[in-house]
Amino acid sequence: MRASSPQTPGHPLWLLIGFWFCVVISIAVVVRRLIELIRGPQSGTTALVQINDTFSSHAALTSAHIIPAAIFVVLATVVLLRRGPVKIWEQLFFPFGAVTGATAYAMSVYSIGGWIERSAVLVFDTWFLFCLSRAYVLYRQGDQEPKRAWMIRAVGVLLGIATTRPVMGVFFATSMLTGLQPKQFFGVAFWIGFTINTLTVELWLRSKRRALLHRNATRRTSAPYQTPVAR
Repeated sequence: MRASSPQTPGHPLWLLIGFWFCVVISIAVVVRRLIELIRGPQSGTTALVQINDTFSSHAALTSAHIIPAAIFVVLATVVLLRRGPVKIWEQLFFPFGAVTGATAYAMSVYSIGGWIERSAVLVFDTWFLFCLSRAYVLYRQGDQEPKRAWMIRAVGVLLGIATTRPVMGVFFATSMLTGLQPKQFFGVAFWIGFTINTLTVELWLRSKRRALLHRNATRRTSAPYQTPVAR
């Protein structure tokens, strides 16, 4: 009789809500950016127009970054939340993550927020690629639980770009009062957004609740299957 598929450990509701919130925002940002790239540079002097023009002037590099990033996010939802075999998706997960990380370095050359934003990209993108590399090594070794933890770290860092969006929204909404321009607050928003995600994921991975969920899941998957005795 076929053994049942391994079950992934459960996750608290607040973590799932935060995860899907970041996923939706990430995909929406990519779709919006692709639309702006197709439209091309627009006339105007507003801050948003200038931001769009910055990306449009580097359309090829921007596309090479955001399209693999969107695919990586979709793969992450499958790899981390799907119950059952995910080997084929994991094989795609790592190369798309590597491309996303590599192009993020290149994108930082024309950071809107200058060196503050660039420093955030360099720090957190390096951490992302380190986590991804650790996960890949463990994947090759077949060490499932540590691999999953490092994959979660990598995904959490990447989704930090989504967390920066509401932070930027606050800065934009208060710009009339503060007088701050995007080039002055983009870097700060990057540091805040990526830090929130990185710390949240790390605290969850080290929490007692997750340890209990993992222990229970391990007991279920490691328990030997007993063939029913015919009566």
